[in-house]
Parts: sequence; C-alpha cells; structure tokens
Amino acid sequence: KFSGKHVVFIAQRRILPKPTRKTRQKNKQKRPRSRTLTSVHENILEDLCFPSEIVGKRIRIKLDGSRLIKVHLEKTQQTNIEHKVDTFTAVYKKLTGKDVNFEFPE
Repeated sequence: KFSGKHVVFIAQRRILPKPTRKTRQKNKQKRPRSRTLTSVHENILEDLCFPSEIVGKRIRIKLDGSRLIKVHLEKTQQTNIEHKVDTFTAVYKKLTGKDVNFEFPE
C-alpha cells in the first residue's frame, strides 16, 4: 500500500514554555515534567525507534560547538531496524532540529 515507504508513528505532545517571572501569574499550576522541551524530545526519540529500545546515549560536542547525539539501540532488533536508521535520523532532525546518529553496539 505504501510501496516500500517507511511509516513512523509519533505521539502528539505539547511543549509548554519555561516559566519566567512575567508568566508566573498566568499559569496557576506548575509545569509538568512531561511538557518540558527536553522530555518531549526524549519521548520523540523513543517513539521513533519503537520496536527497538534505546540502551545508551552519548552527546558529542564538536570543536565548533555543534552537538551530535549518538543513540545506541539494542542489538537484537538490528535486522528489523537497520534499513530504517536514515529515515529515523531525517525525521528527528526535521522535528527537533537536532543531529542524531543511531548505532548498534556489541
């Protein structure tokens, strides 16, 4: 039906702005941890590589200040996911603007 295209399901999540001194009066409630930018980006990454689990993560900061996130996926799912890794990278870059690299450690 999709003629060989990769299909990815990602949950819809909301990022609430970080509370500042000016916005203190408007929101009476504290911002939940699940609505923070970091949390939402982490969960998007989890959703992307769904059948596989993330077993490790490294953030490499290059000399020019750019960051590269290396994500280690579980070895048992390598045959199912290996051909989709480039798609995962492109989708994550489009949604979050962060560079990510997927690996299968021994």
